[in-house]
Amino acid sequence: MTTPSPFYLDCDTGIDDALALAYLLATPLASVKGIGTVSGNVSAAAGARNTLDLLALAGSGDVPVALGAHHPLFGSFGGGAPWVHGENGIGGVALTTAAASVASESAAEMLVRLARLYPGSLKVLAIGPLTNIAEALRLDPSLPSLVHSVTVMGGAALAPGNITPVAEANIFNDPEAAALVLAAGWDVTLVPLDVTMASVLEEIHRQQLLASSSLVAQALGEMLGYYFRFYEDIYGRPCSAMHDPLAAALAVGAVKAAVAPVVRAVVDTSDGPGRGQTICDLRGLYAGYPPVAGARCRVVLSLEEDFVPHLVETLLEYFEGTSAAVEPVQTEPALVG
Repeated sequence: MTTPSPFYLDCDTGIDDALALAYLLATPLASVKGIGTVSGNVSAAAGARNTLDLLALAGSGDVPVALGAHHPLFGSFGGGAPWVHGENGIGGVALTTAAASVASESAAEMLVRLARLYPGSLKVLAIGPLTNIAEALRLDPSLPSLVHSVTVMGGAALAPGNITPVAEANIFNDPEAAALVLAAGWDVTLVPLDVTMASVLEEIHRQQLLASSSLVAQALGEMLGYYFRFYEDIYGRPCSAMHDPLAAALAVGAVKAAVAPVVRAVVDTSDGPGRGQTICDLRGLYAGYPPVAGARCRVVLSLEEDFVPHLVETLLEYFEGTSAAVEPVQTEPALVG
């Protein structure tokens, strides 16, 4: 029997974050010990509310949630992405307000505490801007020696960005924090747009979630209706990229990378057109990516197989087997189709 790994999740709970959280709860490979929120898709406070409500809906209200940074290390929070995730961050889906409230510690303090509690075994999954992770490094410079691994959904290696021509949203929203995280003395797995934009959840998958007996699956299906409308202009059909869930599946080891070289990577923190770009040294491409001395960033460029069927199967199998007593999900008809 597989022993689940302890996880700290750092997120800005929008729609794909919700799917990633549900997946972490559903997979037998992970045990979520704490969650921190950061401003990105929504404010850190709104993300914490969404996270608490989702945990309650999933029958996992005992997982602690800590409020993290509202503003990036430099500058101010830009207001989120309501055109992508809806005004409330979860596509206008109205969840029952959880009884639980946020923890007394900050997200950075929670990460440091959990790293000390599970030295050498705690896995960190960051699927929002990296402000909280950078703050935790400042709180405890020994953090890299305590955690087992760090997986970051962010960046664009060879693919175009989604905020600027070269920058992906999570990195762009706090480039200075991302630069600190990539420069720290730990190995990082970067899950960039190169692979997440190629991992697409289709309408047939959404209908499977909507038809489920699980209230969690139904809620996720409703959220995806909003997400699909944003991505329809990008893909030319109703569907959506699965950024954060893919990072979660890679972090737990449920899916395998086909091409994932370990390279040197830095973040552009200038004020020019390259701000927020994740610059990955992929010049080893032509020699089959030989080992690079001092390189610590594993950049996932492709998968062995499509992971979306695994995602949907994992969610349905787990949540259809739970019987949490919760109220029916409500949606805002104007926002969710």
